[in-house]
Amino acid sequence: MTAPAQLTEHRGGHPRSLVGGHGDAHAAEVSLVGVPELPEVEIVTRRLGRALGGAEVESAVAPGMVTMKTFAPPLEAITARRVTGVRRRGKMPVIELGDLSLLIHMMSAGRLRLFDERASLRDRTSRLLVRLTDGRELRLREFGTQQRAWAKLLPTGEVDHDEMVATLGPEAWPAPPPEVFAALIDQPRHLHPLLRDQRVISGVGRSWVDEILWTAELSPFRMGADLDEAEVGRLRLTCEEVLGAALDHYEEVIGDQLPDKAPMPLKVHAKQGQPCPRCSTTLEAVFFKDYVMTYCPAEQTGGRVLKDRRLSRLLK
Repeated sequence: MTAPAQLTEHRGGHPRSLVGGHGDAHAAEVSLVGVPELPEVEIVTRRLGRALGGAEVESAVAPGMVTMKTFAPPLEAITARRVTGVRRRGKMPVIELGDLSLLIHMMSAGRLRLFDERASLRDRTSRLLVRLTDGRELRLREFGTQQRAWAKLLPTGEVDHDEMVATLGPEAWPAPPPEVFAALIDQPRHLHPLLRDQRVISGVGRSWVDEILWTAELSPFRMGADLDEAEVGRLRLTCEEVLGAALDHYEEVIGDQLPDKAPMPLKVHAKQGQPCPRCSTTLEAVFFKDYVMTYCPAEQTGGRVLKDRRLSRLLK
């Protein structure tokens, strides 16, 4: 886990991303594309479920050398099978093919889309290609060089017992019952990493956690255990409202597929330097090695501008 930011007050000056991959934010640049989180993966599974129902697999290949994390049954076992369903667990799509299922994790730079034509095996972004008898192709692509996206072929009845699924917390949308949510949040941990911990609540990542905390007017550095009953209730309702509104937005603007650069309806994430949509205070950010955390000082941190250790060293 990235080292926590140093909380220091700064009086000086004031100082975007969708299914698929939200690049990492750095001090000098912010990412242009977002990490796939619950709303993006949910809309992908809805669209794929509509488009793939009953489609027959002609062949399957994994050009990504480290994409497949399982070897038995072999990937070719899905040949001649038909797609019987598409669902989501946390941030992971599940493609069901009868008694076998593909569990897929796009990580931070993946895209899962259906194409009318087949990719060349020389396409360096291809990680998994599921070719259908009607000529279409379900394609897992990944941009960048890390090759972190992966897939597992599992018996359908064992998907929920796989370690990556069994360790997930309750889904963030719809929100867990009030008493369950309260118990999950009652931890001596900062809210920002707590809400992103998939073992606590599944589906929220670096983009939507900023939106949720800003909407709830809670500091990302508040401890979950320090919230009173009203604040816990507000946070729970905000999770459901923010993620639900994102899904409503996608249903309105997305056609048959979520594009590589999806129209994420973000109000504050990675918009540091711009005015807060509610109070017009300049949005600020804490920069970590792999991402940026955006917040409104006036509404979330009592007016304090928080600096991370790396930038604080540069200012000395």
